[in-house]
Amino acid sequence: MRRLDSRTAALAVVLLVLGATAAWSQSRHAMRGMVLAVDRNGTGIVVSHDAVPGVMAAMTMPFEVRDPRELAGVVPGMTVTFTLVLGDNGALAERVRIERYATAEQDPLTARRLRLLQNTAGGGRPESASPPLAAGQMVPDVALLDQARRRVVLSQFRGQVVVVNFIYTSCALPQFCFRVANHFGVIQRRFKDRLRKDLTLVTVTFDPVRDQPETLAEYARQWTADADGWRFLTGPVTEIQRMTSLFGVDAFPDEGLMNHSVRTALVDRQGRLVANIEGNLHTAAQLGDLVHTALAR
Repeated sequence: MRRLDSRTAALAVVLLVLGATAAWSQSRHAMRGMVLAVDRNGTGIVVSHDAVPGVMAAMTMPFEVRDPRELAGVVPGMTVTFTLVLGDNGALAERVRIERYATAEQDPLTARRLRLLQNTAGGGRPESASPPLAAGQMVPDVALLDQARRRVVLSQFRGQVVVVNFIYTSCALPQFCFRVANHFGVIQRRFKDRLRKDLTLVTVTFDPVRDQPETLAEYARQWTADADGWRFLTGPVTEIQRMTSLFGVDAFPDEGLMNHSVRTALVDRQGRLVANIEGNLHTAAQLGDLVHTALAR
C-alpha cells in the first residue's frame, strides 16, 4: 500500500466532500467504520465509514493519525471508532478505538459461553485442531466437497482473493446465517465481472451431517449463486471441525438447531489471511469495500 496523502491533501478532500468553507476549521466529528488498510508506516488508515448525519455520506476515505500508537493492534476488517478533527493543519483521526464485537443475541453469546465452559472443563479444542489463524498467516488446505460434489481446497484459488463465511442451512434467525449469505449475494452482484477470475466466495457449513452437497445445492439456488464463483462446502465432521477451528468459529447443536458464532474471513492472492471479521454488525457495502481493497493490490 502506498503512503497515505499528506494532511493538507486529506483536509482538501474532506472539505470538498463536505462542500465546506473555513467555517469547518477546528470541527470534530464522531466516526465509525471498518478498517480496509493500515499504512505500512503506521501513520494512517483507510476506513469504509458510516454516514455522519448532516455532515457526510458513508464512503471510503484515508485518515492520518497524530500518534502511530493510536493504531496499535489495528488490522483490516476491524471496526473502529475515532474522532475526525478538521483544523488549520489538516484532517486527523484521534482517539482511535477498536470496537470489539459484543452481542446479547442468543446464538453467538451461547456459543461463546459453551466454549468457555468446555475450555474450563478441560475439553477445549481437539488436540488435532489448529489454533485460530492470525492476520498474515498462510491458510492451510482442508479438503472439502462443494455443492456439485467437487473436491475443493483453498490453494486451488491461489492468485485470487477468497472470501469465506460460515452458515448452516437450517438456521431460523435472519440476523445470522441469512445475513452473512445475503452479504455474499451483494458481493456477487457487485463484483460479477471479477468472479471466478480474481475472486471466489466460499461458504462453509458447520452442520455437515444435515448439509450434504445436495442440500447446499438447493441453498445455493436460493441465492442464484454462480456455481464456480460461489462454492458451498461440506465434508467429514473432522474436516469441518478443522476448518472452523482455523477461523475461530464455534458451533454447538441445540435441539435440532445450532448455537454458533459468526465469522467472515478474507484471504489474499498468496493464500494469507488478511481479515477475520467477527460478528454481523458490518454492512455488505463495507465488506465489499474490503474486497475491493484486496483486489486492487
